[in-house]
Amino acid sequence: MTKPLQKKSIKLADRERFRIFVWTLFDFANTSYSIVVVTFLFAVYFKHTIASGKPIGDFYWSIGTSVSMLITAIISPILGAIADYSAGKKRFLLFFTLLCIVSTALLFFMNQGDVVKALILFIIANVGFEAGLVFYDSFLPEITSPKNYGRVSGYGFAMGYLGSLTTLAVVYPFINQNMIKETFPVSALIFLLFAIPIFIFLKDTRKEVTRDKSYLKIGLDRVLNTVTHLKNYKNLALFLLSYFFFIEGVNTVIFFSGNYASTTLNFSMGELIVFFIIVQTTAIVGSLLFGILADAYGQKKSLVFSLLIWIFTIVFAFITSSEDNPFVKGISGLLSIPAPDLVRYSFYGVGLLAGSVMGATQSTSRSLMSRLTPFDKKTEFFGFYSFFGKSSAILGPLVFGFVSYLTGEQRIAILTICIFFVIGLIILTKVNEPKDIKETVS
Repeated sequence: MTKPLQKKSIKLADRERFRIFVWTLFDFANTSYSIVVVTFLFAVYFKHTIASGKPIGDFYWSIGTSVSMLITAIISPILGAIADYSAGKKRFLLFFTLLCIVSTALLFFMNQGDVVKALILFIIANVGFEAGLVFYDSFLPEITSPKNYGRVSGYGFAMGYLGSLTTLAVVYPFINQNMIKETFPVSALIFLLFAIPIFIFLKDTRKEVTRDKSYLKIGLDRVLNTVTHLKNYKNLALFLLSYFFFIEGVNTVIFFSGNYASTTLNFSMGELIVFFIIVQTTAIVGSLLFGILADAYGQKKSLVFSLLIWIFTIVFAFITSSEDNPFVKGISGLLSIPAPDLVRYSFYGVGLLAGSVMGATQSTSRSLMSRLTPFDKKTEFFGFYSFFGKSSAILGPLVFGFVSYLTGEQRIAILTICIFFVIGLIILTKVNEPKDIKETVS
């Protein structure tokens, strides 16, 4: 290779690394919203303050998550198809990002009894966050080659969990002063600042289009065409069905882990912070490790392994969440640790296990989806990917919240999560992972 060609190759590699960094930085940004609002602070604040700590607070929260996911599920394939037609992913990403940021900041004004207003703001914010991911995810095939999908997707999730840890560090002084409401606009500001680079540096391939009908009609027509010809994408359809079930479990864990720890196990705010630091730290390691494993041994094998860990984690959480469980009593006596303390220590172990596969499952799913998807329909199919993910998240949290409300015990509700992982795993075994990018349409 001549020196000019070597220099050109180095420049191209540097340019790709920079694009990847800018893309992953958006993951760093948006997790400030998910950790503060969805998983931790606002989720707990809603249950204990806005809903006055009543058991029905779980059901209200599940309604909010389900409605936001339903809206996202409906609009995502249409928006994805429009973006593919006009190559306007970045414009849609900007709109939904700002929607999430503004709504998150306005949560500051929610107080005890503001259940309806708080849910409306949360629904708007979550639609902005989730719909934006459709366009963010669809950039993956444009910034790297198929052989690197696994690790680059893993980089994104690892950066996201690093963003969660950074956000926790920033808001900790507010938490320490019991200034929980103030963390919501702080989260919005972090999201805004670190989201800016993707809109400045990552190019969206724009193209001029001639149209004789509205973008909405174009989007609907393209989605209908894809659904009609879904028989040409049997393998992809099978994966999406599997994804529908197992991501159900992941979403429910994300939405209810904070509430579960504070309500069932009576974790203090300090203990919750330690718990989420454990989750986010192990999630960084898990995302990176599974990204490497996915590229080395295949996305499907890595995904199957992650689901097996999830199933074990949920069963372990169920067994160790009760002081009266024979297993807990036995271990308590063997180690001379009081049963209540053992239950609390065990849940840190649950956090470690869940964190190791939380990002890994989502990351590996995204990279496998990229391999299975035809390039010219990437955003539209990622719209369907979002549709299956978000529509599944309607059912999971709703079932968890309803079972928790009926039984008055979140511990029983946690078993519903395991069912979704098992069904998803069974279907996933039927999916054929392509050896070559040309095999995506099969």
